[in-house]
Formats: sequence, structure tokens, C-alpha cells
Amino acid sequence: MLLLATRNRHKLREISDLLSGLPIELRSLADLGIGVLPGEDEVEIFPTFEQNALAKARFYRGHTGMAVLADDSGLCVESLGGGPGVRSRRFASDRGMGRADQDAANNECLLLELGELGDGERGAHYRCALACVGGERTLVVSGRVDGQITREERGTGGFGYDPLFLLPSYGNTFGELPAEVKASISHRAEAVRSFRRWLEPVATREDTP
Repeated sequence: MLLLATRNRHKLREISDLLSGLPIELRSLADLGIGVLPGEDEVEIFPTFEQNALAKARFYRGHTGMAVLADDSGLCVESLGGGPGVRSRRFASDRGMGRADQDAANNECLLLELGELGDGERGAHYRCALACVGGERTLVVSGRVDGQITREERGTGGFGYDPLFLLPSYGNTFGELPAEVKASISHRAEAVRSFRRWLEPVATREDTP
């Protein structure tokens, strides 16, 4: 069994689909009934996605003894100096705009920050880092997809900033694209494919991963 260090059902579904066909059982924190642990909110304190993903994997490995796969992902907007970056999930709350619907608050905050900037100043990219810690094995991989930020939300699919993240080559946001299309081209898909290539040769061993 491989523990995915998230309670986000969207992430679990995306990553499970991308690892389909491998003889592994992927379970989330929610699946295993693992509530918020002491110190959990202080784990992701580093300036890079890779460092945060590795810290998260090691944290849950230490608390559960299980092999752990953890991700840290976010949106990097050029005109915001690469922000919100590793603070993507806390973007609105960092600015005193937090509320129950965190995704909606973050999207509203991003649109306010960008204001009336032209299309040429709304370039952005999604980043995802994945870290796997199990036994003596440790792996960190990453993925990236480029696009730009729209002026209003488009589509109801995906999660997070997806309704605002436009892929010019498709003419659609991640929120508008079918789930299977997004899953084939996203930053998380690229990172998971790298992880899968590493995992496949050892996936049938008893000590996987």
C-alpha cells in the first residue's frame, strides 16, 4: 500500500488514474482516517515545491511507517514575481481574504491582483513536485505546464485555479477541458509519469516502493 499525503479527493483521483494498471494500492489520508496531526501545518515552510513535497513525505512516513507519496503544487504568475507559488493554497488567507470556500477566495484574490493587465502580462505556469519516501528509497520528480490567466472564471471542472488557467493551444481553461484531457497534459500528469517510469521496474517487488 502507498499512502498519498492528501485529503483532496481530486488529487487522489487524478494520481490514481495516472497510476492505473500498476499493482499498487493507493490510499489517501482521508481513506485511512488519518486526521490532522500535530505539526502538520508547519511542514510546508520551504521556498521550493520540491523541498515541501519531500518534507511532507518524510513527515507522514515518520507518523505512519508507511511508504508515502506527497506532492506540492501551485500556480506561478510572471507578473506577480512567480507568486503565489508555494503559497498558492494560502494565497487569499495570506491577504486576509480567507473563507470557507478556499478555491473561490484564491481565484477572486488572483483576479484582483492582476486587475486590468493585458494578455501579454498574464503569463503563468503550474508546477508540481512529487516526492516518494519508502524504506531506503527516496525520489523527487517535477512537472510543469505553461499558460495564462483569464479575466474571469471559465468552466466548472478541475479544482483550485483551474477555471482561470488558460492553455492558448487549446483555447480552453483547465476548468473547461474534459478531465481525461487535463490528466494527459497537466503539470501533475508530467510529474506522475516520471514517478511511474521509476516505479514500474520495482512495482512487483514485495518492498515497493
